[in-house]
Amino acid sequence: MAIAPPLPASVLLHFLVAVVVLLAVARTLGALSVQFGLPSIVGELFTGVLLGPSLLGWIAPDVASWILPSAPEQMHLLDAVAQLGLLLLVGLTGTHIDMTTVRRQGRTVAIVSLSGLLIPLGLGIALGFGLVSVLGGASLTGPLVFSLFLGVAMCVTAIPVIAKTLTDMRLLHRNIGQLTLSAGMIDDTVGWLLLSLVSAAATTGIALGHIGLSVIVMIGFVLVAALVGRPVLRWVTARTTRSDSPGPTLGVAVIAIVGCAAATHAAHLEAIFGAFVAGIVLATTGTAVQKRLAPLRTVTLSVLAPLFLATAGLRMDLTALTELPVLGAAMLVLVVAIAGKFAGAYLAARLCRLSRWEGLALGAGMNSRGVVEVIIALTGLRLGVLSTAGYTVIVLVALVTSLMAPPLLRFAMNHVEQDETERLRALEHAVWAGAAKHTGSPG
Repeated sequence: MAIAPPLPASVLLHFLVAVVVLLAVARTLGALSVQFGLPSIVGELFTGVLLGPSLLGWIAPDVASWILPSAPEQMHLLDAVAQLGLLLLVGLTGTHIDMTTVRRQGRTVAIVSLSGLLIPLGLGIALGFGLVSVLGGASLTGPLVFSLFLGVAMCVTAIPVIAKTLTDMRLLHRNIGQLTLSAGMIDDTVGWLLLSLVSAAATTGIALGHIGLSVIVMIGFVLVAALVGRPVLRWVTARTTRSDSPGPTLGVAVIAIVGCAAATHAAHLEAIFGAFVAGIVLATTGTAVQKRLAPLRTVTLSVLAPLFLATAGLRMDLTALTELPVLGAAMLVLVVAIAGKFAGAYLAARLCRLSRWEGLALGAGMNSRGVVEVIIALTGLRLGVLSTAGYTVIVLVALVTSLMAPPLLRFAMNHVEQDETERLRALEHAVWAGAAKHTGSPG
C-alpha cells in the first residue's frame, strides 16, 4: 500500500494562519456580541461573512485570499476541523436531552414537529412555482423539483445553531429548550430524508425504494443504539470513571460520537443524526460521566464551535442581493420562511395548551435554520436546482433566522416562569453551565 506524502509546509502554514485568524475574529466578535446583550453565536456567525466573499473578499480580494484558503484542498482542511466541532457540539447537546421530559411530552413533541414541518413545507412549495425563473438553476428540469427543494429548505431546523443558542442563553435546561431540541431533531431527520427524495428527483428520478430503505436504516440505527450501544457504553464508562483522570471517559465519548456519526454517514443518513443519538445514549450512563465531560465541553464551546460557525459563513456571498429581482425574491422567501415556522410552532403550542409566550419561544427556536440551511443550499447549487442567486437567498434565510432567535427567545422566556422540574434539571446541568461560563457566554 502506497503511503501518502506528508502535508506540504506551505499548505500547513496557510491552514494554521486561517485557523488563527478565524478563531481570533470569532472569539472577538463573540465577546462583542456578549457586551451588547447577545449570545456569542451572533458574532461567531458573522465572522465568515466578514472575512468571506460577502465583505473582505469583495473589498480586498487579494487580502482575503492571502488570509483564507482559496484552493479547495486547503479549504477542505478547515472543513474537516469544522465538521469535528459540529459533531462534538451536536453530540454533547444530546447528552443533555432529558428523555423523561421527551417521553412525558411525547404528544407535544410530535405535534410541534409535525406542524413546524408541514406548514413551512407547503408554503415553500407554493412559493417555489412563482420564483423558479428568478432563483432556479440552469440544470433544472422543471418547476416542480425547484418548488419541492424550496419547500424542504423552508421546513428544516438547525440543531447545531439551536444547541449553541440555548447553551449561550442558559435555556438548555428549560422545558421549552428540551421541547425545541426534540422537535427540531425530528424535523431535521425528516428534512434530510425529503432532501434525498428531491435530490433523486433532480438526477435519476424519485426512487421510493431508496427512500424506504433510508427510513428502515434510520429506525434500525436507533434500535441498535438503544439495545446494544447503551449497555456497551454503560459497561465501558463504568470502568473509565474508576480512573482519577477524565481522559479515558473523554476518549470513549469522542469515539462514540464520531463513530456513530460515521456509521450514519456511511448509511447515507446525515452524520449529525448519529452524533445526536450517541449523545442521548451517553446521557443514560450516569452523572459521573456527565461531570467528566466538562473539559470536552469547554474545548468544544470555546474553540471548535466558534471555528465551525465562522467557517460556515465563508461560502456566503451576499453581494448578489444588489440585483433588484433577487432582492425582492429574497425578501419574499424570508417572510414566508419566518411566517411558516412561527405559524407552525405557535399553532402546535396552542393546540397542546401551552401559553402564547411558550408558543413564541418555540417559534423563535424552531425558526433558526443556521448551517443546515447552508448545507441544503450547497446541495441545490451542486445539483443545478439553484442558481447562484438562489443559493444566496437560501443562505440569507439561514443567517437572518439564526440572528433572530436569541432576542426573541430572551423576550419570550422572560414571560415564562421556571418550574421545579426545570430548577432540578438546572442543578444537574451545573457542570455544563460552568464550562459555558468560561467561554464568555451571557447569562
